[in-house]
This record gives sequence, structure tokens and C-alpha cells, in this order.
Amino acid sequence: MGKGGQDYGKQEIISRRQTDPEAFPAWGKDVQECEKYYRVNRRLGLSTAEVEERRKIYGFNELEKHEGPSIWSLVIEQFNDTLVRILLVAAVISFVLAWYDGDEGGEMGITAFVEPLVIFLILIVNAIVGVWQENNAEKALEALKEIQSEHAAVIREGRKIPDLSAKELVPGDIVELKVGDKVPADMRVVELISSTLRVEQGSLTGESEAVNKTNKAVSSDADLQGKRCMVFAGTTVVNGNCLCLVTHTGMDTEIGKVHAQIHVASQSEEDTPLKKKLNEFGEVLTMIIGVICVFVWLINVKYFLTWEYINGWPRNFKFSFEKCTYYFEIAVALAVAAIPEGLPAVITTCLALGTRKMAQKNALVRKLPSVETLGCTTVICSDKTGTLTTNQMAVAKLVAMGRTADRFRSFKVDGTTYDPRDGQIHDWPTGRLDANLQMIAKIAGVCNDAGISQSEHKFVAHGMPTEAALKVLVEKMGLPEGATGCNDLLRCCQWWNEYARRVATLEFDRDRKSMGVIVDSRAGKKSLLVKGAVENLLERSTKMQLLDGSVVPLDQHSRGLILEALNDMSSGALRCLGFAYKDELPEFETYDGSEDHPAHELLLKPSNYSSIESGLTFVGLVGLRDPPRKEVYQAIEDCRAAGIRVMVITGDHKNTAEAICCEIGVFGISEDISSRSLTGKEFMELHNQKAHLRQSGGLLFSRAEPRHKQEIVRLLKEDGEVVAMTGDGVNDAPALKLADIGIAMGISGTEVAKEASDMVLADDNFSTIVAAVGEGRSIYNNMKAFIRYMISSNIGEVASIFLTAALGIPEGLIPVQLLWVNLVTDGPPATALGFNPPDKDVMKKQPRRSDDSLITAWILFRYLVIGLYVGIATVGIFIIWYTHASFLGIDLSGDGHTLVTYSQLSNWGQCSTWENFSVSPFTAGNQVFSFSNPCDYFQAGKIKAMTLSLSVLVAIEMFNSLNALSENGSLLTMPPWVNPWLLVAMSVSFGLHFLILYVPFLAQVFGIVPLSFNEWLLVLAVALPVILIDEVLKFGGRCANGAQRSARRISSKRKSD
Repeated sequence: MGKGGQDYGKQEIISRRQTDPEAFPAWGKDVQECEKYYRVNRRLGLSTAEVEERRKIYGFNELEKHEGPSIWSLVIEQFNDTLVRILLVAAVISFVLAWYDGDEGGEMGITAFVEPLVIFLILIVNAIVGVWQENNAEKALEALKEIQSEHAAVIREGRKIPDLSAKELVPGDIVELKVGDKVPADMRVVELISSTLRVEQGSLTGESEAVNKTNKAVSSDADLQGKRCMVFAGTTVVNGNCLCLVTHTGMDTEIGKVHAQIHVASQSEEDTPLKKKLNEFGEVLTMIIGVICVFVWLINVKYFLTWEYINGWPRNFKFSFEKCTYYFEIAVALAVAAIPEGLPAVITTCLALGTRKMAQKNALVRKLPSVETLGCTTVICSDKTGTLTTNQMAVAKLVAMGRTADRFRSFKVDGTTYDPRDGQIHDWPTGRLDANLQMIAKIAGVCNDAGISQSEHKFVAHGMPTEAALKVLVEKMGLPEGATGCNDLLRCCQWWNEYARRVATLEFDRDRKSMGVIVDSRAGKKSLLVKGAVENLLERSTKMQLLDGSVVPLDQHSRGLILEALNDMSSGALRCLGFAYKDELPEFETYDGSEDHPAHELLLKPSNYSSIESGLTFVGLVGLRDPPRKEVYQAIEDCRAAGIRVMVITGDHKNTAEAICCEIGVFGISEDISSRSLTGKEFMELHNQKAHLRQSGGLLFSRAEPRHKQEIVRLLKEDGEVVAMTGDGVNDAPALKLADIGIAMGISGTEVAKEASDMVLADDNFSTIVAAVGEGRSIYNNMKAFIRYMISSNIGEVASIFLTAALGIPEGLIPVQLLWVNLVTDGPPATALGFNPPDKDVMKKQPRRSDDSLITAWILFRYLVIGLYVGIATVGIFIIWYTHASFLGIDLSGDGHTLVTYSQLSNWGQCSTWENFSVSPFTAGNQVFSFSNPCDYFQAGKIKAMTLSLSVLVAIEMFNSLNALSENGSLLTMPPWVNPWLLVAMSVSFGLHFLILYVPFLAQVFGIVPLSFNEWLLVLAVALPVILIDEVLKFGGRCANGAQRSARRISSKRKSD
């Protein structure tokens, strides 16, 4: 127990943890009640024994360390994918068969090992990338720990410990805070040592300015921003000095709650829409492969299992293990053919290319899948400060005095940044500045502690943003006639500071709500310059200055007109500051800043400032605001056209947020927004929250806390919306983590927000999000193009193997060849389809639903037709080589190969029973193939026919990539050169195919041989019709779409009639 404390409430505080802070709302109790509850005296602090006792209850003041998943569990998780499982099973079976074949040795043994090793390599790389991404997921929690204070100045046992480790703090500790300190725990302010205490807590609460703190109690049910007598862990003291009482530590602090929310949100991350579609596709594919494999075995069972019927019962079963293994290999080939092995690599490449495009538009993507998710965003939940606005205060309106006491002058001021050259003052008097405007410029420039500097292409404020905005105004006002300034950035302010040299400062405090400076003019006369809250200055003003510099009494009528102007500006969400001065300062006439001067004593006591700042002469007022970005209005319009709803969720004041939302187009100018604009607290009290969120058009949530943001995102996701959430503060991190797309601010954003996000805006600009959504839609359309292309290719391969098995002819394509086509040959064209130019109306369409089908019934039918043709072409050319000396006028007899009948080819397994069957040697390139056993002509001798089948497959898939340029558009309207990268990719793929054909070692690995000129002509003749077939199907699709649109138009016309 602290010295001097009493033993009251001991059992109460010891027996209960802090987990329910509402049990004792320290912000709603006066200082004495807080000291009594925590059993401490602010002068003495806690004793060592009491600290140890409380630490047993509350633990250390630190955030929990959540144990992440082990590396092994992350590795296992990477195989929790249907396509990957199919590949893994295929690889294992393939490896076992390769091992079996390896006992026999020979060339085919080497070839067989290539396939399983390549598949295993794909799976390993996929697992490594997945584990790396998952391992980075908890970085947001680590970044959160970095913003915690490490040390604190604590009073214990009556003495001050200036550098105690912050983790040692316990509830009841007395902590001293000063300017620049980071707050080490959630604390109740018990005593202000300075007249003013200001804390920067925007990263936690979303407020755009530093907040004045007090030691007076507030309402017990105040929201986070309303707890003016509390300071929160992780925030920073920007002005003042105070004593605080620790009320909550560790995970019970507001930042601890954010930590817990981030952890919970990270546990509930869902797959992206595309991943879900691919998983569904993988499950369907598994079923189809299983059915086809079983069917292939059933129709070929006669080749490896025979029996005789004796007395009506099957007897004398004969089983050929060799042929059973052969047809098992066909089933494995079927699995390899059906799985688009190259798809993960191509998707990753396309997404990576998308990130580069987005980076050029200032959107830095941290997680690749979010590129695709952006394309189906239906709701953007945006923060206000710094995203929709510039987060730079600017003067929007200046009100000066007129020629008479009842006339004022109002000037609109342009500009949204701290650049003095950004914008101008409208209706500004040409020529010399009148005396009244000179006085306003002098007060704004001299009674000011801010500075502005240029950093690269940006202008940065140092000090209070409102004061920096006033200095920018002074620069826009210009210098008095005849005055010459230097070439400095703030040359006008510098001139005024030389003209009126400051000798003393009357610091701002919360009671009088003003700041004053005593200056020494060049004439040697002292004067007081004051700026502050307009109402407070008017109370202390007795005169007013007119346009020509003359001074008249400030009567009630003039006072009322000034207050009317103030109310008009305040209702427009402008923050108003008034200006006044005083020329009669008899006690300071000889004051030069010396501590020995009698007047210096007056300046040491802030309680004297109000009397010094009395009898003022009022000169004018300004309205300031955090202005909206210029691009935001059009970006909101683009969202509306694209069917994307915009919801603004901010911690700022309701009227300020409403004014900004009306200005940027979230709300209409004359729209009734009473049902669309709620505080976070009001929203949480609604009976039907989802109904509120389902309203069409924009919504606003002001004074929102982290839990409000999370709840809004959660409800939207439950309703099937795809949510993009922006934020920059610590308070935004849980919602960023929970949203489908978390978007952090790159300039103003905290590291916590960035680590929790999927994307970072390099320019903090809302319009960048809209541009990124458009890019995401374009990328998704292109991904659909290459996914359709790759899947159609796989359907063709499946059809080829199925027809081979169904017709009983020798295997025309082996697994390693299919793997080469799927991974290497198909890869470049599929990747190049990611460069298709975006549709011009990409942001004029409604967002696709996250459950929209990747492949429609019509697209599936089209590619079944194309796939069937691929199967017929690859099997057909295999049969043609064996059975025809020429085809379509192309001579194929030049290599001297032996022709057989189709019947012989389809019953090649019975070759050993044929009488007088013999074959001649044939040539392929420089090789001559001869056969001691004629039946080998259908195994080793099929190498030329296999090469033709593989070449037709490659050629058809190259031509089919041209079909994929557009879903329904003809090649006549979208010719190949609209995407030159595709033509380059086709050349690369053909080049790779030539490489394995004409490099002997590679030809041996893939079991193929070089082709002659005539054989290439045959390949092209068989492959080219795929373009004509798809053109006919596209034409049918366009006709069907046209008929549907006409029917919809007729239907809507009838309804309107």
C-alpha cells in the first residue's frame, strides 16, 4: 500500500481483474475517488510491497505474445488444396511406376523419372511460397509492440524514479508525463503541472488534431474520444506536463484491445474469391478424373484380365500385370492431362505483373491475391482524414472588417496543401494592403510557432497544423506596399517577424482559449497580438479596427454580426480563429525579455494572461479546415458508375464529417442525411444494423471506435459484400485485417496499419483506390481469359487420352510430354493473355458477385467442343501416320515407314498372333529405326506418330490462345496485334517446342524425333481449323447475347408501359 494511503477497498481491487474496465470508469470519477479506489496518494505513489502484490494479479505491462503456427503445420496446410492433392497422388504413383520401370533400364526409364520429379518440384516451390506468406501474417502484432513506450517516470514511496521500465508499471502507479513522452499505459490525468496538456492520439481514435486533456471527470458513458481526462498507451504528449494514475496495463489497455482484435481478425481470414472458385473447380475436376479413370479401366479390362466361360460360369482367369500397369500409367497420364499444372505459376505471374501496374499508380500491393480481390469490391469503407482529405489544414475563408462597423468583407481562399503557391484569394484587393488586412497578416504571421519546409515535392508543416495554415495564408496575402522580402519559402512571414520582433509569449491554455505574443515594433512601441477562439476574443474585446485602420467601439450590433459570421462558418464545418491586438501595455513598455524586469513576474503565472489580454481591438477571423482532395469528387462518381458503394467511417466530429461528405459527393447537396449519418455509438444501438448497411448510396459513421469499424466490416461480409477498408491508425488495424482488402496509408499510416494491410497507398489518395479497383477488374478479366485457355487445353488432352484408350490404339502422349505442354509450352501464351488491354467500360459495369461462376455453361460447352476437336486431331494424326501414305495431298511416305490397317492398329496387343507380319526400317532426322521384333513397331516405333500428336497439340494450343483474346469477340474485331505480347509468347512456345525436337538429348528425354517439312505441313493443316470452329461458336454466343438483351429491353418496356 502506498505511503499515506488507507486500507479502503482492498478486497475489491485485489479480487477482481481489470478485464471489465466499466466496473470502475475512472474517467467518470473525480480525482479523489480514483485515488481512493486504487489506494494511492499522488504525492507518494505505491510502495514496493504493493507493487509486487498487484503484479501478481495484473502481470507485466506488456502485450501478449501469440504463438504462431509451427513451420510443420504451415507446410501441411499448403497441401490442403484439391488440385495440389491430385498432383501429389499423381506424382507418387508416377514415381512408383518409374521405379518399377527403372528395374528394366533403358531410355524410357530415364524419361519416366522426369515427370514425378518435376511435379514434386512444383509442389515444393508452392509450399515454400505459401509458408513464407503465412509466416509474415503476424507482423502487425510485432509492429504494434514497437509503438509502446519503453520507459516511464514513476513516483514510488515518495520519490521519483525517472527511468523505470514501462513493463514494470501496475494499476495505481503515479506517472509523470512531459512533452515528447510516449504514454506507457492507459492513465487517468490527476494533476496538470502546466496550464495546458495536449496529446496526439489520432492514430488510436482517428481525430485529426491533438486533443486538449483535463483532470476533470467526464460522463461515465463517454466514447473513446470523449474521455478527455484519460491518456492512452502508445499516444504522444505534444504539449504540457502532468501527473497521471495508471488505470489499465498490458492487454487491458485500449492498444491491448486492438492487439487482441488483430489476432482474432487474423484467425478468420478467408480465401479470395478466385481461390474459392479454383477450389470448387478442383473438387469437380477430382470427380471427373475419377469417373474417367474408372471408365478407361473398364473399357480396357479385356486387355489385362481374360477368362473363359465353363458351364455358364467364368473360369481360368488370366491376369497380365504388365498390361495392367500400362493402363494404370494411362490413368496417371489422364490425371496429369486433366490438371493445369502451370495454372498456379501463371496466376502468380499475372498477379505479380498486376502489382507492377498498380505500383505505377501509387498502389503498393503487399499480398498478391488481393490484386484479384480488388476486382470484385462492392463496398469501400474509407477513413476521412488523410484519405478523402489532405490531412493538411488550410484557410478556406477570411473575414475582415469593412469601411463601417456594420460592414464586413469576406474572401474565399483556395488551396489544399501547405504550398504557399497552391491556390489564391478570390476578390483580393489589387494594389496596396489596407491597414486592417496588414494587421491580420501581422498577427497570423507573428503570433505563430509553426514552420513549413519543402521535402522533395511535398510541403511539410512543423508544429500545429492550424498555425502552419495561417502562415500559408500570410504568404498568399502578400507584403505591404513598398516592403521587400527575401527569397525564402515564407518570405512574408519572415518580413513580419522582423518588422514586429517577439519579446514574450503568452502560451495557449484551455481556459482563455487564446495565445498572445508581445512584440516590439520598429518604432520602439510594444503591442500585444492575440489569436484564439472567436467567442473568447470578443468577450475580451472593447474595440474593432476598420478597413482604413481607424478604431471604433465594439457595440452589441457589431458583436452580433461577427457572431453571425462565426455561426455561418462553423455550420460549414470550418474551425474558426479570431485575431485581435492591444497597443496600450504600460507595464511592458520597457520590457526586453529580462528576468529582472518587474513585468516578468506577470508572465510566470498563466492566471495573469486573461487580464493582460483584456481591452483588445478585434480585427477579423478566419475559417480553417482539412480540405478534401481535388480528385476525390470524380473518384466517388466513378465508384457510383461502377456500382461500388462508399461508406465513410471516421473518428472525427459528426458535423465536420457531414460537411466533407456533402462536398465530395458521398451525399447530395440537398439530400436528407439524417438516416445515413450516424455516430458509431448510435449504429451499435440500432435494432437492425444490417438493414441500415443495405441502404443504397453513401453512408457516414462518425466518432467511430475500432470495435465499430470491425463490426461494420463483419456485418457487410456476412451479407456477401466484398469489402475494401482504408485506414492509417493503430485503431484501424483490426478492421484492415478483417476486411477482404485492407488498404493502409503510405505517408500518414502507422507501421501497425501497414503490416495489417493487403495494400498500401503511396500517395494516401482515395482516387488511387478507385484506379486500383479498375486495374483489379481488368486483371481478373485477363485471368479469366488464360484460365479458360488453360482449362480448354486440358480438356483437349483428356479427350486425346480418353479416345486413345477407347479406340485401343497405342498411347499417343506420355505423361512427361503432357507435363511439358502444361507447364512450359502453355505458360508464355497464358501469361501474355494477362497483358490484354482493359475494356473501355471496365468501370461502367456493376461489380461481379464473389460467387459468380468462373466458367459459365456456355463457355464450358464451347471448350468441350474445342477439347473434343483437340482429342480428335491428336489421335487422328497418330492414326493417319500409321495408316495413310498421304493426307490432304501431303505425302507422308518419305521416311519409309510401314503402313498398317486401322484394325491392326486398334488390336496391336494381339500382334504376336499375326501371321507374316513384318515392318521396314524408317528414318527420323539422322536416326534409323529398325525392329527385330515387328510388334515393337507399336511401342518403340510409335515415336514419330507421338511426335506428330505432340506437335499438333502444341500448335492447336497456340492457335487457341488467339481465340482467348476475347470471350465472344471475333478475331476480325480484336486481331492478334492488339496484344503484341501474345505473338511474342507464341513465338517463344514454338521455339521451346523446336528446342526439344531438334536437341538430341532433350528429344531422348521427351521420347520424340525431328519432323520433316511435309510433316509440319500436316501438323498445321490439322491444327488451324480450331480457329474456325471457335469463330463459329463465338458467333453463336454473340447472337444468343443479342437475343437476351432484346428480350430484356422488351420486358422492361412492357413493365414501364
